[in-house]
Amino acid sequence: MKIPSLPTFPPGFLWGASASAFQTEGAARADGKGPSGWDAFAAQPGRIKDGGDGTRGTGFYERYREDVALLAGLGAGAFRFSVSWPRVVPDGTGAVNAAGLDFYDRLVDDLCAHGITPAPTLYHWDTPLALEERGGWLDRDTAYRFADYAGIVAERLGDRVPMWITINEPAEVTLLGYALGEHAPGKKMLFDALPAAHHQLLAHGLAVRALRAAGASDIGIAVSHTPVWPAGDSEEDRFGAELYDTVSNWLFADPLLTGAYPDENFAALMPGPVAEDLEIISTPLDWYGVNYYNPTLVGAPAPQALDSFAGFDIPSELPFGIREIEGYDRTDFGWPVVPDGLREMLIQLESRYGDRLPPLYITENGCSYDGIEDPRRIAFLDGHLRSLHTAMSEGVDVRGYFTWSLTDNFEWIEGNAQRFGLVHVDYETMRRTPKDSYHWYREVIRGSKS
Repeated sequence: MKIPSLPTFPPGFLWGASASAFQTEGAARADGKGPSGWDAFAAQPGRIKDGGDGTRGTGFYERYREDVALLAGLGAGAFRFSVSWPRVVPDGTGAVNAAGLDFYDRLVDDLCAHGITPAPTLYHWDTPLALEERGGWLDRDTAYRFADYAGIVAERLGDRVPMWITINEPAEVTLLGYALGEHAPGKKMLFDALPAAHHQLLAHGLAVRALRAAGASDIGIAVSHTPVWPAGDSEEDRFGAELYDTVSNWLFADPLLTGAYPDENFAALMPGPVAEDLEIISTPLDWYGVNYYNPTLVGAPAPQALDSFAGFDIPSELPFGIREIEGYDRTDFGWPVVPDGLREMLIQLESRYGDRLPPLYITENGCSYDGIEDPRRIAFLDGHLRSLHTAMSEGVDVRGYFTWSLTDNFEWIEGNAQRFGLVHVDYETMRRTPKDSYHWYREVIRGSKS
């Protein structure tokens, strides 16, 4: 395979791949694991488009050594996986499941034996069901239980794990899980879901402190970011785009990096002693993770929603409308392929936060395409790496890149229909077959070290 020459990335740039527990591990009831909110959600008829339930994943729990060998063959410097909270603490609080910790202990050992940096994410959406039934992220106590769990994992793995991620994509949990009801736990609360955002942020800050108390260092968070483009020049279009930009980007990044919400109206809607919480939420990070897939085109909301939102009452529907972006190729998921959006987003972050922005990692970037011969995935990754390099040449401090994902996996409400992996998974046999993009990425990594 001929590999086009990419621009040169700096020495020490970290190349990796990602995965999450619920999407890959399977073994949903094995060895003392408790149920998660996603287990309960996926079991409800009609929630998952292809009728799956995620209980098998990709068999990673039994086949992790095979996947670590694939990472080693790739030449990956790091593997971003997630620890399943209900596998370690089945009820979210109380008794610790030794067998669950033993699994992650074996995984970390195997990664280290292959010279691959373990980079665990402590929360990738699988809230213990017992906590979800008590309110989940709407309940302040969940943040404290998460910090307890973070300390437990750090005490066991901290001697070998040099890089930690607290929470993955709190915006998606808030918006898709609590505001719109598309993901677990399936609540449709619209702006009443804002406490879920605040409590995740608080959980992050408490977890950073718990990790450091256990001797861990090099701690970050993985936050989704999307450039927001107005659908038109009208005042209503600009209002919708600005509001969506605030909710999807700055509602999470601002508290983390500045210690304040982007608008006092949002701060007023948050629960608890907000000022004191923000001091915890903004505990300094060692790095900040960016998950990027595509820009979002946003236009005017329904007029009645705009009227109700003008006084910052809770509207009866979301006061913005997401539009289709035309003129770009699309992935099998229907997402527009806009490599320069990554550069655009990184420049926005640098401009907004300046010296307050810690070093960055791209913690997710990838695409869904079918087939083991996958030239469109190669083109997608090539374009985004070039865009990333351009942003770095313009002064953005990015230290590494994790593609999503190592293998195909259970893609939440899409089930097994969307394939993001560098490695194809036959879901009947769980056989792994490296795709052309796997071999391409291997050569990219190899070339960066020469």
